[in-house]
Amino acid sequence: MAGSLIGSEIIKIGNEVNDMIRKGEEICNLTIGDFDPAIFPIPEELRTEITAAYAAGNTNYPPANGVPELRNAAAAFLESRLGLSYSPADILVAGGSRPLIYATYLALIDPGDKVVYPVPSWNNNHYCHLSGAQGVEVETRQDNNFMPTAADIAPHLHAATLLALCSPLNPTGTAFSRADLEAICDLVIAENKSRGPEEKPLYIMYDQIYWLLTFGETRHYDPVNLRPDLRDYVIYIDGISKCFAATGVRVGYAFGPSGVIDKMKSILGHVGAWAPKAEQIATAAFLGQTQAVDAFVADFGTRIQRSLDALYHGLQEMRREGYPVDAVVPMGAIYLTAQLDVLGKTTPEGKLLATNKDITFYLIGRAKLALVPFGAFGTSETSTWFRMSVGGASLKSIEAALPRLRQALDELT
Repeated sequence: MAGSLIGSEIIKIGNEVNDMIRKGEEICNLTIGDFDPAIFPIPEELRTEITAAYAAGNTNYPPANGVPELRNAAAAFLESRLGLSYSPADILVAGGSRPLIYATYLALIDPGDKVVYPVPSWNNNHYCHLSGAQGVEVETRQDNNFMPTAADIAPHLHAATLLALCSPLNPTGTAFSRADLEAICDLVIAENKSRGPEEKPLYIMYDQIYWLLTFGETRHYDPVNLRPDLRDYVIYIDGISKCFAATGVRVGYAFGPSGVIDKMKSILGHVGAWAPKAEQIATAAFLGQTQAVDAFVADFGTRIQRSLDALYHGLQEMRREGYPVDAVVPMGAIYLTAQLDVLGKTTPEGKLLATNKDITFYLIGRAKLALVPFGAFGTSETSTWFRMSVGGASLKSIEAALPRLRQALDELT
């Protein structure tokens, strides 16, 4: 299994870019879904609470399922903000969302079980490989903002064990409409009603790690609020990593039906993928500071949207001028979906751009602009769509990169 793992294309591209930056090159790095702390620091109140928690000696093992203070705080936060009422006993804390996603797969999937997920999407192919699942990729389309519809998913749900969904979506920065998510939920309810008592049910893993970051008229929707009958079949993935620019703080939490969460606790108890105790104590204190949370999210969201809008409007202006580019209106998260339709073009050095990786590395070298192709998220290597992640770049560097992109496109023949 380990020998056949495929490395992360995002990390490969990011590492090459970082090597160039260390050598003194100025590159607008829109690759990793991370934050430059000099541009987007964590909330000051959270930083203060972390320091205080270490000073108070919270440096020993936390409980394997998370400190009670954080599970209580997360339960209160979810109920007040989303109207989701879950017992602290049904909340599992871990070192970010990755261990929780992995534990969801391992708790539900036997080798050969079917997992359905849309593409592009983040890392489901790797989790299918790790768990021995039969992954079923569902292609999405630009005309629905690369979000899956019930019609897309319906042919694949028979005998499936897990449907993996994410909204706002990494890598697209788009989100479910209420109607689309309701229709998908109704499919899952109908599928479970059709199964016999000896058959496994169909579960939804719902990754909502970006839910506090939505823009404009976009609203966040989730399965259990829309269809309470799904409560026993939805495992939520959540945490502070993205919405509080706290990727390195490593505090995530999952919640859902007791039977599944208990199995996930057992798995992670052996793995030891715990969030540090001091950071858990600090997060519990911070989540209860309503005014501080609201103030941070408002300012942070405005700044993220400003960067996304700069990219979107810059690309749309180029499109109006006849350049082979496009972009989807940013709806949430920290990503812009952009199209660079230059496959088949030739670089000034005479190299044919035959794949999206070729485009990626041409832009890194020529425009000093680093993006991630949708090919890294499950689509084909000839897809001309890319993810632009704004957390690691300043607005100034983004604005400076757009003329370089224009010139790089001008030099193609």
